[in-house]
Amino acid sequence: MRAVDGRVCEEFSPAYYGVCTMGGMFSAGTTHLAITPLDVLKVNMQVNPIKYNSMYSGLNILLREGGPSALWRGWAGKFLGYGVQGGFKFGLYEYFKKLYSDVLVDQNRSFIYFISSASAQVFADVALCPFEAVKVRVQTQPNFAKGLGDGFPKLYATEGLSGFYKGLVPLWCRNLPFSTIMFTTFEHSVDFLYCNVIQKRKENCSKAQQLGVTCVAGYASGAVGILISNPADNIVASLYNKKADNVMQAVKNIGLANLFTRSLPIRITLVGPVVTLQWLFYDAIKVLTGLPTSGGLENHLEGVN
Repeated sequence: MRAVDGRVCEEFSPAYYGVCTMGGMFSAGTTHLAITPLDVLKVNMQVNPIKYNSMYSGLNILLREGGPSALWRGWAGKFLGYGVQGGFKFGLYEYFKKLYSDVLVDQNRSFIYFISSASAQVFADVALCPFEAVKVRVQTQPNFAKGLGDGFPKLYATEGLSGFYKGLVPLWCRNLPFSTIMFTTFEHSVDFLYCNVIQKRKENCSKAQQLGVTCVAGYASGAVGILISNPADNIVASLYNKKADNVMQAVKNIGLANLFTRSLPIRITLVGPVVTLQWLFYDAIKVLTGLPTSGGLENHLEGVN
């Protein structure tokens, strides 16, 4: 039953965190599923940059060698893995942000955003890692497995439980910087837009205006996060495909400059719109359930009506 104010639940209640978790699962799972073809191309460009040396030629090679179905390899891993990760990432971020803001009352907001997103991402990547391990192999090794159904038991049989978590540390190295930068940039972008562009309090804006702010802040957060996380993203792909046995060897094989530039254009093409849509879907679910959109521990708009 809805509350008098139209909300399905009270903020910071268990039901509220449940809505945030489900919203995160839906927003992350659907957006990552939609860009599976570009993700297949990105991973192959990282693992075999000589063969897949550009987006256009890489797509042609994939279509010529595997047909249209080759572009959708690993779709189940994308949908389920990143759905689970998104649920943990968004749901736990809301929980930790409230927890830390209550406990660390004298800390500045940036620190609260940073440790909240980092705490949530640690758990989110533990949940994602097994799906990612199978997905990358399915996408780059056509004879490995058809998908999650046969990929999970095959990976376990050949590499044991450790095979699912071989890339956990590189995942943390990639996603922790991305997540902390993304959430912190998003929060401050929301505050900046309300304070300096719209010059209204959030509660005085229409739902369309609030979702517009979410989109702009979401794109800004994704763009900054991409630049920070690209080296670790290349290392993850190298480790999962046995191009290197450890992180240092992967760095040596790829080269320091290539860590920052390899697959960067396609990641910009991929991640910017995906992050924007994730925030839009996530906040749209909040709006539909009568909850306020995301952004800030409180609405800091001194002197703004």
